[in-house]
Amino acid sequence: MRVDWEALAQPAETNANGQMVGMRVDWEGVRHPPRSLLAGRYCRVEPLSQERHGAQLFDELHKMPGGANWTYLSHGPFSHLEDWQQWMAANAALDDPQFYAIVDGRDGEAVGLCSYLRIAPADGSIEVGFLNFSPRLQRSRLATEAMYLMMRNAFELGYRRYEWKCDAQNAPSVQAALRLGFTFEGLFRQARVNKGRNRDTVWFSILDHEWPVRRAALEAWLDEGNFDADGRQRASLAQIVAAQS
Repeated sequence: MRVDWEALAQPAETNANGQMVGMRVDWEGVRHPPRSLLAGRYCRVEPLSQERHGAQLFDELHKMPGGANWTYLSHGPFSHLEDWQQWMAANAALDDPQFYAIVDGRDGEAVGLCSYLRIAPADGSIEVGFLNFSPRLQRSRLATEAMYLMMRNAFELGYRRYEWKCDAQNAPSVQAALRLGFTFEGLFRQARVNKGRNRDTVWFSILDHEWPVRRAALEAWLDEGNFDADGRQRASLAQIVAAQS
């Protein structure tokens, strides 16, 4: 992976010393995201609750053979419900990471986990992470809508930068970031040790001025008219992006 950083750099100007510096920004910061419910057409993104979501998520997130959905996470899988409940008790009420359950709008069942993290209101930067999708959620309209709702909320709050980071070996996560319209920024080599293994971390982002175009494409893909009676997409997100270009 290689990035031309000069092509990605934001506009600059010359200061009184003849040095190149970033453009002035009329910026006073934003607030920390409130712990609020995000409702969509197909799913809801609800503040994580041990009482409301604990048992459902334990069942849903442990259905994949071999626990493959936990491989790239720093925690889990959990052998017993009690261990999962202990993890939830320690994490559900945190402000950063701020955890949410992804809930199927059809039956109200919790089918996935996500969070905001590395929240920097003074800089306007926020990351989405701790993504854990059950088999029922993976490659579904619900998964795309949940990510759209998280993005939309962050930018509506005034954040300037929305980040996605993942293990470089996690090909599905890399492909998901690119599909959703994130820009690849670089590879941080030997960034962490995760479960006794080296982790190179891939960085992606969407910036506030890029969001309107990304939003339009996502909303067009999520529109009910883009799916036939059997739930098959009529146009892929890539096709919609190409048509809008």
